[in-house]
Amino acid sequence: MRPRVTLKLATSLDGRIATASGESKWITGEAARLAGHRLRASHDGILVGVETVLVDDPELTARLPGRPVDQPLRIVLDSRLRTPATARIAGANTLILTAAEPSPVGEAEIEQVEALEGRPAPAAVLATLHRRGIGALMIEGGGRVAASFIAAGLVDTLEWFRAPIMLGGDGRACVAGLALAKLSDAPAFRRLAVEPCGDDLWERYERL
Repeated sequence: MRPRVTLKLATSLDGRIATASGESKWITGEAARLAGHRLRASHDGILVGVETVLVDDPELTARLPGRPVDQPLRIVLDSRLRTPATARIAGANTLILTAAEPSPVGEAEIEQVEALEGRPAPAAVLATLHRRGIGALMIEGGGRVAASFIAAGLVDTLEWFRAPIMLGGDGRACVAGLALAKLSDAPAFRRLAVEPCGDDLWERYERL
């Protein structure tokens, strides 16, 4: 058993999450961001890699107007414990999974997990979260984390918000390299729905 995994992406039309300089706020519009908060509220845990923490310093909370929300567990994959103690995520209700020997990072809980090529192994991450009662997990970034879970066949659904802008090949890709030898090796998904979300497009997919 493992958590059901959703990969949430907010990109340009050409699948970029940031400009070459790293600017990413805000690619998608207000309606898409509100839908993203609703998705957060419907999951038990929200996961990002440490690069997202270092670049964006996200709070990773679910914020919905007019009502309180039971906050999902905030999870950071941090191979070498580079999360700053001053980061907004380094507080209570945060779990940092690392390949290194645990040491304090603010108020966050630290747990060492099995590593794969020096990074927390996706299967080990999901096994750890399952033991902690996480049934539904949403991955929000970055590209390397997304690629590792996709390559391992561990992404069940995609929630893709696509903004009507183009960032070009020097922008940062939403999914890092998958090292595919041939087209038949490409992970495949079935589109479930497409709908407007403000000026953006919301696409939903499930893994074949």
